[in-house]
Amino acid sequence: MPFTTISVIGLGYIGLPTAAVFASRKKQVIGVDVNQNAVDIINRGQIHIVEPDLDMVVHAAVTEGYLRATTQPEPADAFLIAVPTPFKGDHEPDLSYIESASKSIASVLKKGDLVILESTSPVGATEQMAAWLAAARPDLSFPQTHGEDSDIRIAHCPERVLPGHVLRELVQNDRVIGGMTPKCSQLAISLYKIFVQGECIVTNARTAEMCKLTENSSRDVGIAFANELSMICDKLDINVWELISLANRHPRVNILQPGPGVGGHCIAVDPWFIVSKTPEQARLIRTAREVNDSKPQWVIEKVKLAVGEFLQSHPDKTSKEVTIACFGLAFKPDIDDLRESPALAITVEIADAHPGRVLAIEPNIEQLPEKLNGKLQLKTVEQGIAEADILVLLVDHSQFKTLSQETISSIKTIDTRGIWGSSKNQ
Repeated sequence: MPFTTISVIGLGYIGLPTAAVFASRKKQVIGVDVNQNAVDIINRGQIHIVEPDLDMVVHAAVTEGYLRATTQPEPADAFLIAVPTPFKGDHEPDLSYIESASKSIASVLKKGDLVILESTSPVGATEQMAAWLAAARPDLSFPQTHGEDSDIRIAHCPERVLPGHVLRELVQNDRVIGGMTPKCSQLAISLYKIFVQGECIVTNARTAEMCKLTENSSRDVGIAFANELSMICDKLDINVWELISLANRHPRVNILQPGPGVGGHCIAVDPWFIVSKTPEQARLIRTAREVNDSKPQWVIEKVKLAVGEFLQSHPDKTSKEVTIACFGLAFKPDIDDLRESPALAITVEIADAHPGRVLAIEPNIEQLPEKLNGKLQLKTVEQGIAEADILVLLVDHSQFKTLSQETISSIKTIDTRGIWGSSKNQ
């Protein structure tokens, strides 16, 4: 079927680029978000997130009349739900955003519409979404009861893009399409083929959900091995960066790089979705999560030790006179996304415990989140180096990689990413 109007529910780091790419193909796109400020910014042809080239695509789409944003869903031919799926309590999946989005579009659904869940979700979430829709619209039929003859088609298609490269990867990457029926899958393929150049591979909804969780859990396990290795090497007085470089010269070994933990809205969250469904079976996945979740505290202890060593070598100073500069708050390099960021969590905990000044060096944001005002001082790279007694490298932003060794050689550093002379710290 031809898709005249496409609606994207959730205009964040995935939803807005997706909406913009559809609009760039001359499709009428309605973006829906509960954040009125984000809606207003988008309708001015601007963006409220950092993503290379997205500003130009959104500006063109809005100016040409193909994209507009609103806070209330409107009728469309296809609805893509791209809202957050965090966890709550003891790492239980929180589907409240999906539930709210589902119920919000239910009133505008009509026979023949397609609903796709893009949000990374625990296994069974697509079926749960279909149940919420069916309960809200008993006048329409859905795949779980009417199979191929349903009025509404439903599928799951997880995003699998890298922040900083979203526009390119949305177009070029393969997509896993998990329809609740074969017809649901085929209709979803016809929608994505409006812009996707990669292959669209068909499976069922549960396998599509598990595919995304598996991809991120595999990464999490690999990072956990590297992080555990870094702590072992620190205990044994071995340079972990050199060790990994040597081990990776083996033709069948590819150890990842350690860091201060794991963050973001995917890798730090998705493995728990598997654990929550199969707690007895997911032993390695759970352990990997626990290793990565413990790494920030290990870094904090290293900072405390560094403060103690600094005071020993500067007996004329007190803790209150020691300034710590934390380089990087985002969850990964060269983006402004602070969600589930171990760097941010580490910096905040240091600020809470340290009586002296704590500086935040994050070149990708212009101001700190309101809740951090008073706890941290946002400074430039140059100010951080000039004012701090201890430098803590938490994120390997491009701006930090270009600093010369001469610039920081006289300052005590804790380098969790191995870019500032890895022989000094691990």
